[in-house]
Amino acid sequence: MTKCIAFHSYKGGTGKTTLAANFAALLAKKGYRAFLLDLDVYAPSLQSYFNTDPKKWINDFLYDNAELKEVVLDFTPVIDRIGGSSTNNSAETKANAKRGQLGVGFCNAKKEEIYKLEGGSPATGKQDTSKIHLLRRFILLRELLISEYHADYVIIDTSPGIRYWSINALAVADTLLLTLKMGDLDIAGTRKLAEEIYGSFTKFGTKSFLLWNRVAGYCIPHNVQDDRMLYSTASPSSTTAPLPTGSGTPANLDHPASKSKSSLLMEKQQATETDMKKFLTNETGMEVISAIPCYCDIQFSRKEFLTVLEHPEHPFTKQFERLIQAVEAV
Repeated sequence: MTKCIAFHSYKGGTGKTTLAANFAALLAKKGYRAFLLDLDVYAPSLQSYFNTDPKKWINDFLYDNAELKEVVLDFTPVIDRIGGSSTNNSAETKANAKRGQLGVGFCNAKKEEIYKLEGGSPATGKQDTSKIHLLRRFILLRELLISEYHADYVIIDTSPGIRYWSINALAVADTLLLTLKMGDLDIAGTRKLAEEIYGSFTKFGTKSFLLWNRVAGYCIPHNVQDDRMLYSTASPSSTTAPLPTGSGTPANLDHPASKSKSSLLMEKQQATETDMKKFLTNETGMEVISAIPCYCDIQFSRKEFLTVLEHPEHPFTKQFERLIQAVEAV
């Protein structure tokens, strides 16, 4: 059964586009048929992320000026080129492996196209017939991906906030991932969305979760050494100075002080993260499905592109592995 997942947020800057793209790419690498749609119609950016200039856009499909095959471009070769193959390279493994698919549909970023999609009647505030037709075409796009492309996942990158097209995207999804960073504005806005918008969808069976992004504290300060505070097993309760490594006296690695300073900091961070997850759930009434730490090498890279493919062993990628498992279980 196809899952349709919308990545949404109260405000911009939460990283939802990067999260949606990496999520779709890893699904494809795992053998799923994943289709990523840019419905952030007010500030579309996926075309820049994928460094492409499509001849046809989702906008063209909505206006009956393009067919689905012209709008949804096949980026599966990117999976093959960057993602590589399984660690087991035997011919039998390759033959039996399920080949996934990554399709991406882009939204036109030209201001006149954005204005056309927002349309309607400024005087009355009501939807006109052409706007309703656009919504029907968007629903058709999703249905064609399911019926003709046999999509396992349809991933929608939405516009932030409470706007016409962001609400439409949420309405056609069966799972909503509300992305936020830790901050008073994000938390207050997320609470507002949960109370005023998400409740209407969950009432009819839609699943909604918090996706906490850029969790702080995982970058160990440069002045914290990773040396172990090693104590002698002969006197584990001793309060004397720690014995240096290589002193000839066995070290008690189970002693609390034998842990590296960085390990202790990490444990403290994980405990704080658990507390904050409870806080977010209490504040919004929504469960935190995943917490994605902020890694400096990604956050401050000049151009981040599908990290889950380029760095399969990176902790960032491992977080997405767990996110996929969580979504599969929904």
